[in-house]
Amino acid sequence: MPTLILPPRYTDDSIALWRAATAMGWGVMRLQGWRVGADLSIDEPVPYGEPLFVATVAEQLGLAVFEPSFDLLARLPERFRRREVGFGHGQDIPSYRFPAFVKPADDKCFPAAIYQSALELRQFAIPAATPILRSEPVSWSLEFRCFVADRRCRALSLYARSGTLALAQDGSWSGADEELSAARTFMKELLSCADVELPPAVAIDIGLIVDKGWAVVELNACCGAGIYGCDPHQVLAVLRSGVVPMARLRVDDRRWIVQRAPIRPTAEGPA
Repeated sequence: MPTLILPPRYTDDSIALWRAATAMGWGVMRLQGWRVGADLSIDEPVPYGEPLFVATVAEQLGLAVFEPSFDLLARLPERFRRREVGFGHGQDIPSYRFPAFVKPADDKCFPAAIYQSALELRQFAIPAATPILRSEPVSWSLEFRCFVADRRCRALSLYARSGTLALAQDGSWSGADEELSAARTFMKELLSCADVELPPAVAIDIGLIVDKGWAVVELNACCGAGIYGCDPHQVLAVLRSGVVPMARLRVDDRRWIVQRAPIRPTAEGPA
């Protein structure tokens, strides 16, 4: 039976997943720090939390965590992007055409935002090797989060309208029926396209671009993605597909493992 491993910090998402996991008969372990006890025996660990926490736990437990490659959004067919998207590195910034939406493809070493010039980005002293995504600025009227496993959308939730969080006063994230239907139709088209490469499990954000149509906003590892109004039981099924023991990692899936420097965990966090 799987065991959900949660970080010390309590969040609405971690509480929702803890309750769902308990109802499904999973084990649940909330760590007091970022170090997993060497004497603990966990048959099927499923970590969830901020990316660095998950990476730290995964390294200690010998887990491979599936993530979309940094350039995956830029490699999607144009009909699923509906805008120009490019992948590069910090050293390429002087050659960018501005204004442009620019974001780090891995860590958050500078804010994701629309920048007017390369000079504006110089304030962050971005290292030359930093992987970067840049895209044509667009306006999103709707944005949805989708949890996907084995090319099946297991859970979907509205999370933003015109750039503002779509959280209702009653705490719900519910969208109109026609909005949800349109989002599901787009996801069905995306997931059925043979030209779209995807990890075994992934969180995909999609949205409606003003005057352009439905498109993919971004792709992220599912194990650190906020769940918004998604069914936590279905999210757990995706999280379970998002990790695998390194010893059982298939050759074809190695491309979805991002190589990073080793992490040395302490009781409070990474060293």
